[in-house]
This record gives sequence, structure tokens and C-alpha cells, in this order.
Amino acid sequence: MRHLPGGAFQMGADSFYPEEAPVRRVQVDGFWIDETPVTNRDFARFVAATNHVTLAEIAPDPRDYPGMDPASAQPGSLLFQRTRGPVDLADYSQWWQFSFGTDWRHPHGPDSSLDGLDDHPVVHVVYADAEAYAKWAGKSLPTEAEWEYAARGGLDGADFAWGDELAPGGAMLANYWQGAFPFANTLDDGYERTSPVRTYPANGHGLFDMIGNVWEWTVDWFAQPRIERKAKGSCCVPANPRGGTKRESLDPANPDTPIPRKVLKGGSHLCAPSYCQRYRPAARHPQAVDSSTSHIGFRCIIRDKKENRS
Repeated sequence: MRHLPGGAFQMGADSFYPEEAPVRRVQVDGFWIDETPVTNRDFARFVAATNHVTLAEIAPDPRDYPGMDPASAQPGSLLFQRTRGPVDLADYSQWWQFSFGTDWRHPHGPDSSLDGLDDHPVVHVVYADAEAYAKWAGKSLPTEAEWEYAARGGLDGADFAWGDELAPGGAMLANYWQGAFPFANTLDDGYERTSPVRTYPANGHGLFDMIGNVWEWTVDWFAQPRIERKAKGSCCVPANPRGGTKRESLDPANPDTPIPRKVLKGGSHLCAPSYCQRYRPAARHPQAVDSSTSHIGFRCIIRDKKENRS
């Protein structure tokens, strides 16, 4: 882990996606943070010690999902599949499929394994799985503000974790999609899916894979950012800001399945300049707490001050 002393920074962005705005100055207290996302090797130790079963390994109850075909109530997870050619980018079902038998031990499909993937980030974990690991490790999951502060690496206000240019001089500084999404990945960064942690340079705080590779869970409920007011008479910026409420996080597009959503940060190997420019510290995405995928992982922190912010 690396220790960050905390401090003030410009959170958010005004020039990319509306859910990142407005830019606001906040500060966070000091904390320790994992240098890398939790790996398959790390998660395997946790499972061996606790016998934890991930949600992707448990068959869903059709009563929790109105309209579900009972025949589809099998263990599994969402798996990315390249399309054969251009598709409607508004229809993510073109490249995501619910794959029976896919889970953290079988990350690329039911017949795959973890062979050669010990140092890759664990995937196909829902929020509760990440939270259980953090508790076992004596750690916590970060807030969105803590995560973004760490990802910026001391470059306050920069678009990327390394400056304002995505690939300076053509250098690949993170694992993201190059080419036309979701069918033509030129693999300039060398990886079709996840990459081993520490493959790309660390940011200014000595942290790896804060950008790209896998999205990472945070403890905050997803809502539109808002400016937090300073305490009356205070000269300081708001400290340790939090996200919205659980109710605010519900997806208005799915009223029949009111499943709350947490904030994901960092982007993944599927973020592309042609589709999803979320390989940035300010980027954020809502994710249902019961949904696991082949591009979501997590890392943990330990706060200097023992206070409950979850």
C-alpha cells in the first residue's frame, strides 16, 4: 500500500460527460491505498480462508427479477464479446452477454481458467464481494473522492493521470481499447482483455492501473455531483464529500427492478476514444450492486482516521 497524506484538489470535469460536472474543489483526509487492483492471486487467498462464494456463482432468484425466464436462472456473469462489425453503439446488448458458468475462476467463459492470470485483476465480482474481501483484509473500499484524489497522482486538474494528452508521443500508458469499438481492437497496448498489474507506469503517487484495465468499485451511491456548502464562517473547502443516497442511485429507466447503483471509477480495457472516453480520474459510471462483469474489479484503502464513511 501507499500512504497519501490527503489534501485539496479539483474534483470532476466540465468538458467530457455531464455526470462528471461541475468541477468543484474538495479535500480528503489521509489514507493508505493498495498499489494495484486486487489480483486473482489475492482473491484466491481470501476465498481459501473464508470459503466465500461470489454472487456470480449463485443462481439468481427469478422472483427478484420480474420477467426473467426461469430457465435463465443459472449462475453466471456478463461477458464482453467482440462484434463482427460496426453496430449501434446505443445498444450495449450487442457486445455484452450473460454467460452461464462465467465467474472469477472462469473469467473468459465457462471453459476458461485462471492459468497465467494470477497477477491480473480479479473480475466478475459484485459490490458485496469486494466489500467482503475488504473486511477480511482489515481494509475498506474508497469513496469516490478518495479514489479520484489517488488517481490524479498530484496532477490537479489534468485530463489524464499523467497529463493532458492520452498517448504522449504514442506511448501507451494504460490498458484501454485502441481502434473502432466494439469490433476492431488494434492492440497497440498489447492486450485484448485485462493485463497484469504493474504493466504500465505508476502515477505520481506510485499507484498502478488507476486508469484502464478494470473499473473499480467505490462505496458511494451514484448521483449527479453537487456542490457541498462550506460550514458557516469556514474558510476551508468541503472535506471528505460523499455521493448521493441509495434512493437517488436507482435507475429511473428500470422501475420494475429497483436495484441501487454504486459509483465505478477509472475506466477499463474496453474504454475507447471512439466510444467511451472514461480512462480518466474524473470519469464515473453507475453500476448495479448485483451486476458483475468481465471488466470490473476493485482496490482497498485504510483511512488514517477511524471513521465510518460507508
